Amino acid sequence: MSSDAREWVWEHSSSRGTARLVLLSIADRVPDEQCVAWASIASLMQRTNASRNAVRSALTALADSGELQMLEMFIGPQRSTVYRLPRTAAQLAKAAAATNDDPEACAEPPTASDPVPELDGKRLRRHGIRPRDGAESDPRRQNPTGPESAPSRQNPTPRRVGSRPPEGSETDPQNRSEPKVNRSRYSSSGAAPVTSADQWQVDPDTQAWAQQQGHLDRLGEQGLATADMKWRAHRAGFQPRTAGAWAADWRSWIAREHNPTPSRPNLYALPGQGPSPAGGLTRTEAHIAALRAALDEPNGTE
Repeated sequence: MSSDAREWVWEHSSSRGTARLVLLSIADRVPDEQCVAWASIASLMQRTNASRNAVRSALTALADSGELQMLEMFIGPQRSTVYRLPRTAAQLAKAAAATNDDPEACAEPPTASDPVPELDGKRLRRHGIRPRDGAESDPRRQNPTGPESAPSRQNPTPRRVGSRPPEGSETDPQNRSEPKVNRSRYSSSGAAPVTSADQWQVDPDTQAWAQQQGHLDRLGEQGLATADMKWRAHRAGFQPRTAGAWAADWRSWIAREHNPTPSRPNLYALPGQGPSPAGGLTRTEAHIAALRAALDEPNGTE
């Protein structure tokens, strides 16, 4: 079900930049069509590689747009904040209703007026989400940055909450502990497949994005290919991620890439007008080759 939530974000969300990465990170944890998931500020910072203030600003922007809702009457494992993607839940409910009568029917495009289904508290408990004691306020009026911004209102950690929720199957995307630093692969067989940066391929949507945003015209085909190789070289040591996470990271890299000019030589290039190979050289050899390339000196690798 997390794949359906991510698909809605990719296709229909109006979010941009860090807000889009935060929404994708939460959507990646959605276990069912209720589109409810838990996450802490620390885990969102780790997943998006953004600062605490940037994550909180993104959560506020998503709440103002109506694409994200903080459910303060619920609490997740390790006192984490519980979020819901209301428009995603409404669209999934509309699609399910359309296919009940005709399995081949297509649901109409989502609108802001689509009704959001009621929450089923019993199903939320399966994913380690339980009601917060005494929470009766309207969740749509709450601060989406969660209880970390108001620690005095948090409840103590429940006795049975540990590294994983007490209930649920092992394939549940919510049935895992909060990710730690330098840890992006989960043992859950129900999680989205992961791959390394060198094996990830630019998908058609990402190619269309580069052209629509003007990066292809700005960098040119050769400059875009060089930027792609630089990105893969810098990400070679990273832990495997999902294709959606690599695509978002690649777009962020390309958006920051400078157009090579005579006054800004490409120190990553070797003599022969070609970029440096991603492998085959040690770090010291690569640095020496880059300096020789800047001086247009032979490096013995011709």
